[in-house]
Amino acid sequence: MDLAIDGKLALVSGSTQGIGYATAKLLLDEGARVIINGRSSEMLERAQGELRPHGTVHGIAADLSTAAGVERVLEAAREIGPVDILVNNVGYFEVKPFAEITDADWMAMFELNFMSGVRLSRALLPPMLERNWGRIVFIASEQSAKPNADMLHYAMTKTAQVSLARGLAELTRNTSVTVNSVLAAPTWSEGVEVFLQKIAPGVGKSVAQMRTAYFEDTGRSSIIQRWASADEIAAQVVFLCSERASAINGAAQRVDGGIVRSLF
Repeated sequence: MDLAIDGKLALVSGSTQGIGYATAKLLLDEGARVIINGRSSEMLERAQGELRPHGTVHGIAADLSTAAGVERVLEAAREIGPVDILVNNVGYFEVKPFAEITDADWMAMFELNFMSGVRLSRALLPPMLERNWGRIVFIASEQSAKPNADMLHYAMTKTAQVSLARGLAELTRNTSVTVNSVLAAPTWSEGVEVFLQKIAPGVGKSVAQMRTAYFEDTGRSSIIQRWASADEIAAQVVFLCSERASAINGAAQRVDGGIVRSLF
């Protein structure tokens, strides 16, 4: 299927690894030009080098947890051209009991996971509306609908993203601009592997055992009974970024492996 995004300029936040990297790669494979972003210049250069054979890729190093970092990305993007596609992917997770989550923890999670998307969308949505074409996708989570009691600050940001996406979609009436969110399944990534490497010794298990044991907890049991891959999530994201998804607007698309047990 031709997704009809050849030549479009996409900005994918937090795209040096994981879902963001997989999304950037697939967008390039579909003919889009892509701006990738990360805080580490070293990781950004590595990702850019790996992606360059797939198409035209630009790298912008910036910390999107601050307004100044977002503005740095926006200024650099303006030099490249009008952004047609925005994928709000940047974010992090943390496992911490509710009673131990400090005010600073709540605010740090909110600034990066949520406010980065607010700031980027606020700058890029109006020009999309003026040009009468654009795509904005927020990478939310199954925790948007099914919060984990030990990750409540993370789940809060993911629910907020879905609400924001739906509200922004209302601003696109009678245009060819769409705003959607993706409720991603638990996804195997570099960050997840590093986290499990830290906690595995404390519970007397290997990372491989922890990877399997995650779905033995009935509260996290999914239909597919495994971690999703970043490529699997990216496939849905890139479809939503395409011309072929023009009738999908204001939706919270589930790519959750069946972990959310509800019809709607």
